[in-house]
Amino acid sequence: MPASERDAKNPFAPTAEVLGEARTHFANHCATCHGNDGSGKTEIGQNLYPRPPDMRQPQTQNLTDGQMYYVIHNGVRLTGMPAWGDPDKDDDSWKLVLFIRHLPQMHPEEIKEMEQFNPKSAMDLSEEKDERLFLNEGKTPEMNQKKRH
Repeated sequence: MPASERDAKNPFAPTAEVLGEARTHFANHCATCHGNDGSGKTEIGQNLYPRPPDMRQPQTQNLTDGQMYYVIHNGVRLTGMPAWGDPDKDDDSWKLVLFIRHLPQMHPEEIKEMEQFNPKSAMDLSEEKDERLFLNEGKTPEMNQKKRH
């Protein structure tokens, strides 16, 4: 990694708004392998070689912002970590660096909130639909709405 990349400074401050954007992005794009909590303990993460690191631990937290950005932006060859972001400098990757720094202090409520942004398979969506129908006694939300009027 070039020294200029390693020593690059994050152009964003860890505001609530920036961390919120990054939390949503992480849940939607990164949590499949890394988990909402950054532990890497997911079905996919546990089956990668090498396994994703627990990003809450010093191995990751001691990296410079530039090093983290470089890994996110360029990926890691011969691993499951692909390159993300636009070819030029990208804001999302810098914001993710701030979120990764926040992982060791995450509250359980934040982790739970992220679940709504995790990708879902067609089978997951179908199961959720079937569950809603069962809980609504076989009536769709539209049928319930008509019943109220």
